[in-house]
Amino acid sequence: MSQRHWVIVVVGLGLALLLSRIDAEPPVAASAEAATVSAENEQVARARERAALLQKVYIATLEVMHERYFHGETAMVPARALEDVFKEMSRQEKIQARWISVNTKAMSVNHEPKSDFEKLAAKEIAAGKESLERVDDGFYQRAAAVPLADGCVACHTGFFAAPPKTPRFAGLVIRIPLSPEMK
Repeated sequence: MSQRHWVIVVVGLGLALLLSRIDAEPPVAASAEAATVSAENEQVARARERAALLQKVYIATLEVMHERYFHGETAMVPARALEDVFKEMSRQEKIQARWISVNTKAMSVNHEPKSDFEKLAAKEIAAGKESLERVDDGFYQRAAAVPLADGCVACHTGFFAAPPKTPRFAGLVIRIPLSPEMK
């Protein structure tokens, strides 16, 4: 359905007056597009909050497990134990999480940054950025720095190596689908 708009043009000192009726479609497309953008922004905001919360939970759990349960050669490394939690969360919620190496040796070939986003995140975190995010192909992705304590650094850099002069980090990447269809 079209709307009628009147265009009035006044030229000079009122010497000419032009009245014209223009039939035009209402700006429905613009409002529908704005609603779509708003819905996408809302999905990204929800995913951002979930990813930030999950990263806090995972990193806090890692720290507690290291402090209280990782003793000696026979215990499982807490970061490896958390990978089982990542798998369960992926199964239940379709939220993917994984460790990436940043500025130390990867403890597993599975921890090497793989995607372009992960490679960029490793570079940014190594340069001091706390987190990085991106929306791509229907997924919200967030990478966050995981500071490595002295005990962590000893394994990652070698037991007899001189302590590094700069802080060392791993990264935690979380990938959340933005729509239920992506699950």
